[in-house]
Amino acid sequence: MNYSILDFLTLIGSLGLFLYGMKLMSEALQKVAGSELRNFLAAMTSNRVMGVITGVSITAFIQSSSATTVMIVSFVNAGLLTLTESAGVIMGANIGTTVTAWIISILGFKVKMSILAYPIIGIGFPFIFSKKTRHQSWGQVLVGFAMLFIGLESLKSSVPNIGDNPEILEFLKNFTGGGLGSNLLFLLIGTVLTVVIQSSSATMALTLVMCNNGWISFDSAAAMVLGENIGTTITANLAAMVANSTAKRAARFHLLFNVVGVIWVLSIFPFFLRGIDSIAQPMTGKSAFVDATAVPIALSMFHTFFNIINVFMQIWFVKYLVNLVKKVVPEREDEQEFNLKYIKFGMLSTSEMSLLQAKKEIVVYAQQTRKLFRRLNTMLNEENERKFIKQFEKVENGEFKSDEMEVSIAKYLTKVAEGELSKESSKRVSSMLSIIDEIESMGDSCLNIARAMSRAYSNKTDKFTPEMKERIQKILVLVEKAFDTMIENLNNNNTEVTRKSAEEIEKKIDEYRNKLRRAHVRDIESDKYSYKIGTLYKDVFSESEKMGDYIYDVSLSIVDSTN
Repeated sequence: MNYSILDFLTLIGSLGLFLYGMKLMSEALQKVAGSELRNFLAAMTSNRVMGVITGVSITAFIQSSSATTVMIVSFVNAGLLTLTESAGVIMGANIGTTVTAWIISILGFKVKMSILAYPIIGIGFPFIFSKKTRHQSWGQVLVGFAMLFIGLESLKSSVPNIGDNPEILEFLKNFTGGGLGSNLLFLLIGTVLTVVIQSSSATMALTLVMCNNGWISFDSAAAMVLGENIGTTITANLAAMVANSTAKRAARFHLLFNVVGVIWVLSIFPFFLRGIDSIAQPMTGKSAFVDATAVPIALSMFHTFFNIINVFMQIWFVKYLVNLVKKVVPEREDEQEFNLKYIKFGMLSTSEMSLLQAKKEIVVYAQQTRKLFRRLNTMLNEENERKFIKQFEKVENGEFKSDEMEVSIAKYLTKVAEGELSKESSKRVSSMLSIIDEIESMGDSCLNIARAMSRAYSNKTDKFTPEMKERIQKILVLVEKAFDTMIENLNNNNTEVTRKSAEEIEKKIDEYRNKLRRAHVRDIESDKYSYKIGTLYKDVFSESEKMGDYIYDVSLSIVDSTN
């Protein structure tokens, strides 16, 4: 078997295609996933049992647990599923993949999802050129989905072709029948083979070939199947490489779930195998320990019973397994921004208490927007291009999440307003809706300023002068003081202090903006800098002043709600 440098580069390229498809699909899903899709997935995973049934059904249909878990990771990455909701689906995928094992044992056939990939691209590609953003996003979802499976199929074909050369593994017959040590060795072999071949089903077929040739015994084959269960988790973990922390946790959950299952079954391995053999004998008429022809059915039965029992045993401990992977994979700092902390737990017993909950969430929303604003100062002073681009991407992503958070809070307040409210509480709901609208506009301003900075940064010959940067820095400091005052007012609701402090800082921002505007006109007339860079500079300080207006309007809304 020859394996050249070109073959290795093809393998790397296949991995790149797989990861890019995952990234493209996940990001497009975030754009197109409305409340309908979220509600559908939430209903399908409303409890652990429903999640398991969903996982079994999807995997049995597409004939690939790897494909199911990769899709689940992408859904988690897009925020369509929570980590807990994904757990049941991942468990169900392990049961669903046993259908593939039975098909291999009985028919020797496996559906290849890559066959559908090119027609899916044919359907999705025209949508990418649509003038409607939503249609473009749907096209990206379809193309990304297809690329993911083309990459996965290419991965399988780019690895050393062990499947067509099983004689390479003939030497393994020398290591069978060695008790626990032998079983652990074959478990490791099953894991490595599945990682290399990128398909537990393909490894299962290879295992059956070795059994039929009499190279390995039933217990060694069963140990390989356990290794395949661990090895198959590598695909989801590969997909999670380009995903957020929650998606990484979903992939790690899959690994943890399978490892725990392997540990408990190894502790009773001889007894478990004898039990499986006694059940399989009436179907085959022979013992799998004695006759190699009886192994395929017995091995498929072992695979099925193991996964079903494993799910039944661990489904009661999902909460603890989820908490464990949260500790193993901590959330990144930038992912803590624009996440609901209070209203995600639902409405409280009374409308009045629910309004208190909403108020806390709005304070969090304002604090997270201030964090987003502070990234502008980092961008302004960043000299390293890679770090600058990274900060810009964080602002861009933060603004997108800010929009989602505003919608979530608005929906919650609308639901609260449907209940019986006092006149004062109705006024507070109206005020809160105005406040979150202003905070969302602050996020828009942050992105507008970041874009102006990015255009100025990308201009290699004409950038912001040190004096420009110093002036921008000063107005950003004033706006941040306004942010601090706004958040303090949101917490205190002291109307007299609220209006006075808000007016003072707003007046300072307006005065300094006017000063910068006059100086800008003089500098342009004296050719101190080009009109092009001057326009971007003006955009920054004008948008900063506009943000000050939004901040002031929040404080006015607080005053109005208490009068």
